[in-house]
Amino acid sequence: MRVHPVSGLGKRNVAIRYQEGSVGRHQKKLRRLPHIFSRVLELPFSADADVAVEEGPTDFRFVASADGIGGEVRAHMIQICPGVVKIVILDELDSNSRSGSLCADGSDLEFNRWRFRLPQCTRPALATAEYVDGELVVTVPKDVIV
Repeated sequence: MRVHPVSGLGKRNVAIRYQEGSVGRHQKKLRRLPHIFSRVLELPFSADADVAVEEGPTDFRFVASADGIGGEVRAHMIQICPGVVKIVILDELDSNSRSGSLCADGSDLEFNRWRFRLPQCTRPALATAEYVDGELVVTVPKDVIV
């Protein structure tokens, strides 16, 4: 039985040979794409909130308990860039006071928000929001193919 001595010199030779071999090869540069989805629903709750998502034949319904919050709400669609939209839920207080606190792209700086990526078959411009029995109900209709 033959035993090969373990030395760092042999390992360095392998690395040097690998580097020399890769210099002549054309290396493809990897491009990082941002994680942007074309349609997103953002609710005014923390990311770990309990939200029921129901998909029906004509719409998506999102139901979340909203204790202590009430009044009139509406779904507002913000176009971030062409082809990329975000639906946010605004109440009457937000509609009046947030206009100065929104960033130029229409998003505030809250990162810990509950978000849901909507499929391409949805119609964000027709989204509705309402309070029913202490729950926030957001409805996003789908394209109905007959």
